[in-house]
Amino acid sequence: SPQVQPFLPQWLAQPKLVQKRIKDNLIPIRDVPGIHPRLLKKLQMNGIESFFPVQAEVIPAILQSASSGYLMGQGGYRPKDICVSAPTGSGKTLSFVIPIVQVLLDRVVCQVRALVVLPTKELAQQVSKVFNIYTDGTGLKVVLITGQKSFAKEQEMLVQKKVTGYCSLADIIVATPGRLTDHISQTPGFSLRQLRFLIVDEADRMIDDMHQNCLNQIVKAAFQVENDSGSNILFQRTKPGPITAASSCYPQIPLQKLLFSATLTQDPEKLQQLDLFQPRLFTSVYSEKKTLGDGTETEQDTDKKYTLPEGLSQCYVPCDLNSKPLLLLHFMLTMKFTRVLCFTNSREASHRLFLLVQAFGGITVAEFSSRLPPNERQRTMKEFEQGKIELLISTDATARGIDIKGVNYVINYDAPQFIRTYIHRVGRTARAGKVGVAFSFVLRIQERRFLRMLKDAGIQDIKKHPVKGNSLKPLVQQYEGALCKLEKTVK
Repeated sequence: SPQVQPFLPQWLAQPKLVQKRIKDNLIPIRDVPGIHPRLLKKLQMNGIESFFPVQAEVIPAILQSASSGYLMGQGGYRPKDICVSAPTGSGKTLSFVIPIVQVLLDRVVCQVRALVVLPTKELAQQVSKVFNIYTDGTGLKVVLITGQKSFAKEQEMLVQKKVTGYCSLADIIVATPGRLTDHISQTPGFSLRQLRFLIVDEADRMIDDMHQNCLNQIVKAAFQVENDSGSNILFQRTKPGPITAASSCYPQIPLQKLLFSATLTQDPEKLQQLDLFQPRLFTSVYSEKKTLGDGTETEQDTDKKYTLPEGLSQCYVPCDLNSKPLLLLHFMLTMKFTRVLCFTNSREASHRLFLLVQAFGGITVAEFSSRLPPNERQRTMKEFEQGKIELLISTDATARGIDIKGVNYVINYDAPQFIRTYIHRVGRTARAGKVGVAFSFVLRIQERRFLRMLKDAGIQDIKKHPVKGNSLKPLVQQYEGALCKLEKTVK
């Protein structure tokens, strides 16, 4: 029987395709139209002479959609929402930072006009750092809300009470969902009524992790009607809908959503929940048509859903449970791997493996887990980037989306159960056009399912990399010693 094709809305079926190959398609920053000279200068000061393909497409699109400043376009046109699906390490953050800073450059009054929501504290920190670089010296205020400071302290950073009422201390807020919703419901004077841009980064995870509610609350707060009667009726917003005489008679600030992810869901129902307005999709995740000799085209792997960075090589090592720790030691000590980011499936597993490698000795190792305080995680990351730490053991939640410089190898100590997890893990290496290798330790009973999962996602270039038992033998005695040492400390 013929398969039923899911009905894709046109914007999903016909996206704007972005060049995949980063290195061959760099665009000099001066060739991308419409960027403010002040920002061009900042980019150069930060060593950025050219944009990646995603940036070159998305920056002008956002600028264009805000060409009439914050208000609706001519004739009451609302800007279209924008979705960007591009591989890890292809420059998504700068794609929204540059245009947003530029649109806000000539603001007069400080109001929350851009809000970026991210799933983890690390990501939020990383994004606010980039915003700080580009707003430096502009008078725009960036506030980071992740619950690392006390609630009261964050409130002081967001609003100030004056005789005339509350005033905002933030133009741009970078936040994690939990803390943000607390401020929406509990901070007096905190208002999103002037919000112009809502950026959801790592959008698929935000939809999946039940943060959908958070997004609904943001939108609700953005369209909230002032309750004090003397309020300025001028800028009351109406929800998107047919243009009526009433809705077009006074200027309005539209709320535009910008979604970014390496694994943006193709599931129309999920996207429906986000309630997007005439969205445009930019994607570099697509399959190229192959032309046969006779001039006809074949569409190969039509359902290729994910694109991995180009410089990435992938291998898997079939193994059994007992040999996993020995394999890791073999790669580190015998094969002399450095700058290795190693993933396990749980915090406990991460911690245990860390203690084991530490007890074995000879490898500078650290763990990167949500149980460590943020300042320690940052220090660890810095030392890893400087090459002082050779092996960093992490869980998925902590490392997702993070730009760790100079990861040579990703090792999946525990094979990931979901393709999305795989994409995000291996995407910590081979970033920004560089090369990297990913190794997955796959138990023999998992092997078929693992390969099936990759094949279904159109990932075919993974090589089998068996390691002979003999090469692990020299490590066994010292390993057993380390295990004994561990037993004692655990007791």
